[in-house]
Amino acid sequence: MTGPEDRGPISWEALAAELEATREEDERRADADPAVWDAVAAELAARVAERPPPVAGDVPAVPDEPLLLPGMPADPDPEPEPEPEADLDPAELRGGLEALLFVAEGPADEETLAAALRVRADRVRTALAELAADYDARRAGIVLRRAGEGWRLYTREEFAPVVERHLTGGQRSRLTQAALETLAVIAYRQPVTRARISAIRGVGVDGVMRTLLTRGLVTEVGTDPDSGGGLYGTTPLFLERMGLTGLDQLPPLAPLLPDAAAVARELPGS
Repeated sequence: MTGPEDRGPISWEALAAELEATREEDERRADADPAVWDAVAAELAARVAERPPPVAGDVPAVPDEPLLLPGMPADPDPEPEPEPEADLDPAELRGGLEALLFVAEGPADEETLAAALRVRADRVRTALAELAADYDARRAGIVLRRAGEGWRLYTREEFAPVVERHLTGGQRSRLTQAALETLAVIAYRQPVTRARISAIRGVGVDGVMRTLLTRGLVTEVGTDPDSGGGLYGTTPLFLERMGLTGLDQLPPLAPLLPDAAAVARELPGS
């Protein structure tokens, strides 16, 4: 063992080699003394405790490196390499932008669009400006303009009457037979649940219920205390379209119902 005056800066490689040599020599000796390893441990502790602190002006210390065990890679968690930029020509870039803007639920910012297309943001910025100018130049039915921090597609203002006619015309279209039957059940049995309407009609009514709700002819008026399902009734618009002032003016059902004999004849096995 060396004396304190011979100790210099710690060399972990030298210590490891010294410990390994001592262990191998100890294994070869039949009468190995366990105290040898105690002395080695004490020497290691002494070297660590007596390591001199850094002095101003010395060579800057190398930053601590992570402890690597045998077999461990030098960088166990390397950062993923950025994806290469997509080689899109101008037509492909503009087509991709149109597709993204069409499905976007709100204004799409340039960085988000660039990330989806894997191109630089400055290319997206230029392509958006060109796309907006092209829509304006050919008086397309849509326009592209900034909205907040992003870009969004809108219908062109001069075509608003066309859009309005389409929307209001659809509202004035005739109801199907299934929708009329469902509306009649609601009008006479309200408040009533969807399940009860389906049971009365013998078919599912989800589709026609959406139609009636969209037209504003029926609305949810409460919750069934037994099933927890929604209760539906007619709206003032229904009375207006029917020319009624109240539900008490609905025609009585009795004259409209078939007689018992006719129903019995239609039943299977009668």
